[in-house]
Amino acid sequence: MQQSSRGNLITLNVHPGLHSKDLSYNFINHEEPSPEQSQIVTTSTGQKGGKRFQCGKKFTKISGLLTKTIIHTGEKPYSCSECGKCFTRKSNLVTHERIHTGEKPYSCSECGKCFARKSHLVKHVRSHTGEKPYSCSECGKCFTDKSGLVTHERIHTGEKPYLCSECGKCFTAKSSLIVHKRSHTGEKLYSCSECGKCFTTKGKLRAHRSKHTDEKPF
Repeated sequence: MQQSSRGNLITLNVHPGLHSKDLSYNFINHEEPSPEQSQIVTTSTGQKGGKRFQCGKKFTKISGLLTKTIIHTGEKPYSCSECGKCFTRKSNLVTHERIHTGEKPYSCSECGKCFARKSHLVKHVRSHTGEKPYSCSECGKCFTDKSGLVTHERIHTGEKPYLCSECGKCFTAKSSLIVHKRSHTGEKLYSCSECGKCFTTKGKLRAHRSKHTDEKPF
């Protein structure tokens, strides 16, 4: 890291040699870089015939510029001390660590249910409000989250990106693949509290429970 004599321009050299970057940032009073400065964000890869691209994105804070640099290089400097998984952002590491600590700092004001991620709370709150902001352009069906819409759209496109390594069967949703794999492993996670019989899916368990309650919902 070098600072010019003017005191308002920082040049960062990352991975000299194979990967090199010249990133300039005008940080006095959080000014945006001049056009000449903002366009010199470049990456060179390889010794011969390397690829070169210009990002040109402007930042008001040096932290944003550094994060963007890491994304370009593929670096993941933040690692979990529990499992070793690495992340490009410290905030992503902090969120991940809650898997190990069990911390759930975001709680629903309606029902008190807690979540590790704020995005999960936002999605959950929609179950109370009935809000479904994501709609399918093909059939108009609406969803509470974008991932649900993406999975649904595969019905129209016929895309099945999740492949079973055992039998080659393909699925539109990852969750469907996980359930399917239990047919190969014999894993049955859902057990009946009445008789102890086990099932591969919640749906099959619910159907079985109706035998004990004499419920006939259909």
